[in-house]
Amino acid sequence: MIYFAFASFGPLQIRLVDAFLPLAVLFGPPAIVGVTIGCFVGNLLGSPFGIVDILGGPVANLVAATLAWAVTRRRFPGSWILAVALEIAVISVIVGTYLVALGAAPGVPAWLGWIEFLGSEVVAIGILGYPLLKGVARAIQRNPISGSQNPS
Repeated sequence: MIYFAFASFGPLQIRLVDAFLPLAVLFGPPAIVGVTIGCFVGNLLGSPFGIVDILGGPVANLVAATLAWAVTRRRFPGSWILAVALEIAVISVIVGTYLVALGAAPGVPAWLGWIEFLGSEVVAIGILGYPLLKGVARAIQRNPISGSQNPS
C-alpha cells in the first residue's frame, strides 16, 4: 500500500491489498486478522487522514471480512458472490462516509462519496479479489490444505 500510496489514499483509491479481502472466505479468522492488521499498519504508515483512517480502515476490513466469512459458512450457491458484494458495500459505506466527513471530497454528500468509493472497491475487491479467490480455491483443490472450505 505504501508503494502505491498515490492510488491508495483519497476519495478515489484503488488499494491493491483490498484484493486479499475475499480470501477470508477460504481462510476465515487468520485471513480476517491479516487484512485487519495489514490495513492498520498501512494506514499508520501512510494515511494523510490521521487517527480516523488509522482505526476506521481496519474496522471496515474487520467487519467486511467477517461478514463475508459468515455468509459463506452457509455454503449456498452464489455465497461467494454475495460475500464479495458485502465486502464492497461495507468498505464503501464505512470508508466512503468518513473520507467525505474528513473533507477528502469537500462539498460532496455522503451518498455520492459512497458511489464514488464504490467504483474503487468494485475494482479492488470484485475485479481483482474475486478471481484471486477462485484461483486460490482451485489451487487448494489440487493440493489440499487442512482447514480450508470447499469452493461453492
